[in-house]
Amino acid sequence: MRKIQLLLLPLLLVWGASFPLHAATPAKAATVPSADGVPIAYEVHGQGSPAVVLVHGWSCDRGYWKEQVEYLAPQYQVVLLDLAGHGESGLGRKEYTVAAFGADVAAVVDSLQLKSVVLVGHSMGADVVVEAAKLLPGRVAGLVWIDEYKSLDTWNSQADIDAFVGRFRKDFRGSTDAFVRRLFAPNADPKVVDRIAKDMSSAPPAVAVNAMYNLFTNAHNIPAALDQLKLPVVTLNSDMAPTDHESLARHGVKAFVLPDSGHFPMLEDPPRFNRSLDSMIKGFAK
Repeated sequence: MRKIQLLLLPLLLVWGASFPLHAATPAKAATVPSADGVPIAYEVHGQGSPAVVLVHGWSCDRGYWKEQVEYLAPQYQVVLLDLAGHGESGLGRKEYTVAAFGADVAAVVDSLQLKSVVLVGHSMGADVVVEAAKLLPGRVAGLVWIDEYKSLDTWNSQADIDAFVGRFRKDFRGSTDAFVRRLFAPNADPKVVDRIAKDMSSAPPAVAVNAMYNLFTNAHNIPAALDQLKLPVVTLNSDMAPTDHESLARHGVKAFVLPDSGHFPMLEDPPRFNRSLDSMIKGFAK
């Protein structure tokens, strides 16, 4: 069980959102049907190539990226979206799998006819952008992961996954609130911690628990997917648990660690995060 808490649990983050984290006035808000017909909400800011597609994590929505828009939009076309079951996107999916979420991202990219994209995924969103890249051959300049995998060598047993997810099936709101609060560094702003914990614990439980289970059981497929894609991948991790640079490098992932940060660096310290993300995006052009 400790493996889940140290390695996989940081995968989980951010969904079904609420008020304080949403952008006040979405720009060019629109919807497009995903492969299974579920409507996917998205918004577009700015112009420029490559386009930067920001994908949220478990139990959140596109509003978690609101602090990045003003910084990135003068240089890039910035696309924010809500995965199915999150934010303003549709429900009704029987299984909220990582592959289906990847199709949500691909549907938005196809709708906008984007030729060159950098896919940025926070937590669960990192797994999602790997799946999206499979559907967008020749169009992905690179992948950026935000605090998802610390290692690509160690996986959880089915028994550990069942036990962990079982807590959320039994008491979703209480388990989510406690879980989210453990993802912040000691120096985090208590108001930010409270806001995110409240927001994530308000996600639709049926969607969230199903997505969590599918996320964990899919994780061991990530190394093979990266090896097949052969795309440049960088990850920006917190320092709350050690990052195994060698393990990640074996599958083409270049890892950077952001000191004194927690799992939500884009909200905890937006200026520092924005500079780091911009540097990573520009690195794909070198």
